[in-house]
Amino acid sequence: MSETTPADLPLAARKDEDMPGHWLLARMGKRVLRPGGLELTRHLLDDAALQGADVVELAPGLGKTAADILAAGPKSYVGVEADPDAVTLTQQAIGDRGRLVEADAAATGLDAGTGDVVVGEAMLTMQSERGKDAIITEAFRVLRPGGRYAIHELALEPDTLSDEQKTEIRKALARSIKVNARPLTEQEWRERLTAAGFEIERVRFARMALLEPRRVISDEGPLRALKIVGNVLRNGDARRRILGMRSVFRKYRNELAAIEIIARKPASHE
Repeated sequence: MSETTPADLPLAARKDEDMPGHWLLARMGKRVLRPGGLELTRHLLDDAALQGADVVELAPGLGKTAADILAAGPKSYVGVEADPDAVTLTQQAIGDRGRLVEADAAATGLDAGTGDVVVGEAMLTMQSERGKDAIITEAFRVLRPGGRYAIHELALEPDTLSDEQKTEIRKALARSIKVNARPLTEQEWRERLTAAGFEIERVRFARMALLEPRRVISDEGPLRALKIVGNVLRNGDARRRILGMRSVFRKYRNELAAIEIIARKPASHE
């Protein structure tokens, strides 16, 4: 009989010390889990021009961005999510205003040319290099010619960081958030997207301040921020994990940033 590891368990059954960092924060009540916070997400969705568009969101997670997408007035919304717990959460968030597909972001099962916009936030960072390429290729396939791929991810800076420095940061992140995070530099993100056929239209940056008090209050509001703090204070295992994550984010605050990229599939693509 094979041994069950923490990663094999449903999210609700995992202990706080084993849970991926973003889901641990969600358990504590945090809703905005993107590296650049609510502000960069809003820029991303504005730049993606969602009104009247057929939108596909990859890995919607808690459904927070899905609700924001729907508020922008798209023609349609489809969320593609591999985690059944997250499917349930997103479905609750959107009701009957869109549909959810339980599938991997690299193999959505959607028809080619399904969407005008594909949105993905804080999910490519968590993939291997091969995994990143597979998801980007699938986004390209799902988009119509002229369609836009809008991503909000974690970036390393500057582009001149050595391979040793990148490895050190990635290992520290992986240990703290319990996910094998592999952020890229701006140049590396550009190269991944253009290698799949995309043209880069816009790049924005924001501070990576996910666990800083000012950002938490800005993203969540004062009352929810207080609730999150209370939940963390009452849970010793969660508190140790979250303080460890914040320590890593602070240690590498000059090398970590949030990045938005809008990439377009060429209109002439056959």
